[in-house]
Parts: sequence; structure tokens; C-alpha cells
Amino acid sequence: MSMYIIDDHPLVRQAIAMLLRRMRPASKVIELEKFSELQAAIIKNGEPELFVLDLLLPGVKGTSAVKEIKTMYGNVPLAVISSMPAGEAEETCIEAGADIYIEKSTPANEISSAIQGLFAAEHGSDDETAVSVGETKLSKRQKQLIVMLDRGLSNRDIAAELDISEHTVKVHLWRLFRRLDVKSRTQTLHFARMNGLL
Repeated sequence: MSMYIIDDHPLVRQAIAMLLRRMRPASKVIELEKFSELQAAIIKNGEPELFVLDLLLPGVKGTSAVKEIKTMYGNVPLAVISSMPAGEAEETCIEAGADIYIEKSTPANEISSAIQGLFAAEHGSDDETAVSVGETKLSKRQKQLIVMLDRGLSNRDIAAELDISEHTVKVHLWRLFRRLDVKSRTQTLHFARMNGLL
């Protein structure tokens, strides 16, 4: 299994590669400068277990690379890392299929914990006790998140209330969306109401 970093800035690419190698020493880390090199790299280096993608790549329009990766590898976690402030860019990326949006100005330890959260979610490691909703099992933290979303809290508000970083909140929300098979807060709240969680 290989982890693919696609970023045209060598310094950023090397820094992320270093983080990933430290995090998962057994995995192969492949650094690419252009999105067009990805297919050949996958053929050569094997199935992906993670994509880290720069949003502003030469020759790539908007979130087209995000959509393309998610069409081919829907179950592989995809982290978009960008110099653009979250704001609208984050929402657009998540809608296009990205699992998390990270600003390049984020401290290394937070980037690490956000990516580690994606891997933890991938392997369903939820150590908190679960509550069942039909076929779906939710952790206490996930149930708590639904209530907070219903209260209209932003990621920043949730982070402050739970005393965790905003990136950790994003990872928790990502895991919740995956668990419920939904793509947004609105769909989460709809699911919660339909299934008596609120």
C-alpha cells in the first residue's frame, strides 16, 4: 500500500512526506509534482491507502482532481491541503468528495493528528461505547456531535466546547458522515430525526 502526495511545491511535499513516513513507517510514500503523473505512479507503486492533494495544482481546474480521485478510489481517504484559507474552499472540497481540508499554515502536529484520524476512521477504531441505530452503531461522541449540530454550533464552537482542535472536530464529523453514509450536516440532522436520535 502506498500514500500519494501531489503538490507542486517541493518543500511542502517533502515536509508532508516526512510526516507520513514518521506516522506509518511501513508504508511507501510517493511524492508527485503533477496530478497527471498519478495514474502511472499507482500502476508502478501499488494501491493507494491515502491521497494528500494540493488544491492549486497547475493544469487542474477547481476541485476536478478531487472528483476524479474519488470517482476512481471512493474508499481511499483524501486530504486536501491548501494555502487558501478554509472558508468556501473547504466546503467546495468536501462537497466534491474530499474527506478533510487542511490549511498549509496548520502546525505539523495538527496535520498529523488530522491524518491519523482519517486512518483511525478507516479501520473503525472507536473506543467509546457505541449506541445502535438500526444497523448503524454510533459512539457516544458521535451522538454528542449530532446534538451539537442540531444546536447550530460551528466547528470552532464544537472545538471550544469539547476542548479539542478544529481539525479533530473535522475528523470526528468525517467519521460520523461515513458511519451514517451522508455527505453534510443537513443530511446528518435529517438522518438523526428520521431515526429518533434527536
